[in-house]
Amino acid sequence: MAPPNQSTHPVPIDIQAEDVKRYFQLSGGKLIVNGTVLLSEVPNNVSLSSFSSICHSSAAPPSLFERVLSTSHRGAFIGFSKEAPFDRLINSLGSFTDRNFVSIFRFKTWWSTMWVGSSGSDIQMETQWVLLDVPELRSYALILPLIEGKFRSALHPGDDGHVMICAESGSTQVSTSSFNAIAYVHISDNPYNLMKEAYSAARVHLNSFRLLEEKTVPALVDKFGWCTWDAFYLTVDPVGVWHGVKDFVEGGITPRFLIIDDGWQSINLDGENPHEDAKNLVLGGTQMTARLYRFEECEKFRRYKAGTLLGPNAPSFDPKRPKMLIAKAIELEQAEKARDKEIQAGVGDLSEINSKIEVLKQELTEMIGDENSASGPTPTGGGCGSCSCKASDYGFKAFTQDLRTKFKGLDDVYVWQALCGAWGGVRPGATHLYSKVIPVKVSPGLDGTMTDLAVVKIVEGGIGLVHPDQATDFYDSMHSYLSKVGIAGVKVDVIHTLEYVCEEYGGRVELAKAYYQGLTRSLVKNFKGTGLISSMQQCNDFFFLGTWQISLGRVGDDFWFQDPSGDPMGVYWLQGVHMIHCAYNSMWMGQIIQPDWDMFQSDHQCAKFHAGSRAICGGPVYVSDSVGGHDFDLIRKLVYLDGTIPKCHHFALPTRDCLFKNPLFDSNTTLKIWNLNKFGGVIGAFNCQGAGWDPKEQRIKGYSQCYKPISASVHVRDVEWDQTTETAEMSEANEYAVYLNQAEQLLLVTPESESIQITIQPSSFEIFSFVPVKRLGSTAKFAPIGLTNMFNSGGTIQELGYYEYGAEISAKIKVKGGGSFLAYSSEPPKKSYSNGDEVGIEWSDDGKLTLNLPWTEDSGGISNVGFVF
Repeated sequence: MAPPNQSTHPVPIDIQAEDVKRYFQLSGGKLIVNGTVLLSEVPNNVSLSSFSSICHSSAAPPSLFERVLSTSHRGAFIGFSKEAPFDRLINSLGSFTDRNFVSIFRFKTWWSTMWVGSSGSDIQMETQWVLLDVPELRSYALILPLIEGKFRSALHPGDDGHVMICAESGSTQVSTSSFNAIAYVHISDNPYNLMKEAYSAARVHLNSFRLLEEKTVPALVDKFGWCTWDAFYLTVDPVGVWHGVKDFVEGGITPRFLIIDDGWQSINLDGENPHEDAKNLVLGGTQMTARLYRFEECEKFRRYKAGTLLGPNAPSFDPKRPKMLIAKAIELEQAEKARDKEIQAGVGDLSEINSKIEVLKQELTEMIGDENSASGPTPTGGGCGSCSCKASDYGFKAFTQDLRTKFKGLDDVYVWQALCGAWGGVRPGATHLYSKVIPVKVSPGLDGTMTDLAVVKIVEGGIGLVHPDQATDFYDSMHSYLSKVGIAGVKVDVIHTLEYVCEEYGGRVELAKAYYQGLTRSLVKNFKGTGLISSMQQCNDFFFLGTWQISLGRVGDDFWFQDPSGDPMGVYWLQGVHMIHCAYNSMWMGQIIQPDWDMFQSDHQCAKFHAGSRAICGGPVYVSDSVGGHDFDLIRKLVYLDGTIPKCHHFALPTRDCLFKNPLFDSNTTLKIWNLNKFGGVIGAFNCQGAGWDPKEQRIKGYSQCYKPISASVHVRDVEWDQTTETAEMSEANEYAVYLNQAEQLLLVTPESESIQITIQPSSFEIFSFVPVKRLGSTAKFAPIGLTNMFNSGGTIQELGYYEYGAEISAKIKVKGGGSFLAYSSEPPKKSYSNGDEVGIEWSDDGKLTLNLPWTEDSGGISNVGFVF
């Protein structure tokens, strides 16, 4: 959907230009900010322009536009010019050394992560932004590559401290020689305000995306869900899904949303029967050269007959079967990798290894067997072909109806798709759309990123690209069908492939615009404008061009339960790497979409480590447990019995003292993330040490010497109280109660107190809940912590009020959930109430006031608690 036509608002150019001069100067080869040199050796062909000289007007909402204007004097646009036009231009923006920075760069086509350094030469290829520490001004400066015309840009490292900007169209047919606003620079004394102000300025200027604050997020962000991926991979089928949901319900936890991941689509390989599904697909990778040949579900779902799983003779499910299939498929994959190594080594006789591979393939085929037999015959025409049943009695529609009939708490069913349909796109000639297999061309910038199986496979097979003129029809054809059969939304994966195939279509920006416009229109028409999770999308093309409507997206790489390269410690260090991805990516992505920290498995060795981060991430909580593979005690620390979650009111971000450090392999830094609840703040401290990016090897690897206990300091000032208007006044409290969830310790601190010192073991964490202390009368002091059996204790408090009745003062609290309620109280209350009844409490001299609360179904799990002093 194109941005709507709106009235534009003029910029007060004279004021803006004068203000910019006070902040920025480009003189004598130096970019100077308030008298401080930010960049030296700036080439003569680089230009600096005020916000107003570039952005003369805007179609943004007036309130947003005015807010941007109020801070635009702290920002400016950077451009450069060359003598000759080209489709890929690289230019220095200047140099810096001995200045700490934190940045985000693409380490794979689809995934970005954090990197720190102190020189322009330390920047990694495909850097999406760099945040510079400017202690001379007690400030921070951001350099943000932008899109201009048909070109997108990224930062690259240069020699001798130079930071380079690379602007590329992606097509040799699209060239230029100059830019006026290919990057934006902004300064602020608050790093979180800085990100907000800079991306707001980019939104007003580009008008091709919208901020998170302008959009509605899908309802699932407040709920618990289950994704089928790690449970089944490509072997997912109706019986397995059914028993998976049933498992949770019988364990006392209701999944409120379900994501049927990759494995449900109708795909096949080139050279195979164009009207039949590919066979024997198990692991991710085997399907990456396959193409979509119809928009409806594949046979194993299409054969499902209404009522099959509702009756007394419903098919049973062996939870060991997916694991056996996956194990055999891994064995086959390893054999094929071994053959590839022998070929590379020049081994002439491959008969033995080829024979082994054929045996393994046959064994896998026999294990898979007739996977559709339990679901009945294939419907043809108006029904199954042998009775009077209707086509609607089969397939997704029948299955989703049965799911909702049986599992009343299940609100939404989502399914997976790739941006281009399937991993390999759409098979030419298979649908009414014009599709063409386009050879893949990886951009030079991606040569500096990690080797990726997905990219290797896509390069091998090319992409069956639907012509961009048909992008709207393409997405509507898929989504209108899904919507009719009970699917509420889609998880769109493999998003950032368009840059591979844009040569003939006006370049990467133009091709992206066409596709994202089609996706946006379909999202509005078929999924209420919100039913979409974006994934594998962590590049500025997507965020600047694809997020007009999309409001939820992944901020980390996949949850990997082990290192696919074989490092035995990867089962541990990969989990810390995942958290670093999510925390630092949220700094920029959270301005535009609701950060989604991805699923995990509750029975994993580091499940508790993951659960602690998800509890305070501020996004949805979902797992990818295998059937029968659950830790319900752990899940109950994250999820209420009704399948909702005690969610923070912001999205988690790294604390200031972590911004320019390396919490992955400096052997010293603990990742600390802050977030806000309605009546308090929270700090999570996570020991993520043990792995990270290696620029020379261009991969993420283990640093075992760093996998050790780390000391951390936590202070109430680590909480950024002013980031929401609701919590801003909490920063003015004289005293705070703080609860350490894992240590089960309650402390009192003031803004002047020393930091709390703690040592955290590898792959472990602590969650600190800070609550302002309220003085009640002349002697009593009180602060509600919440339910301590939940990781995010403060998130369980729904309402809080204090009331005076003569000489008595009461604290009234609405608490959601069942379990142990804790408050700090300097003295025991005169009376205590729960849901109108006077109850007994426990109180100790250290101020711990505890009360056990039941889960009451009739009240939605909410208890009304009162204390009289």
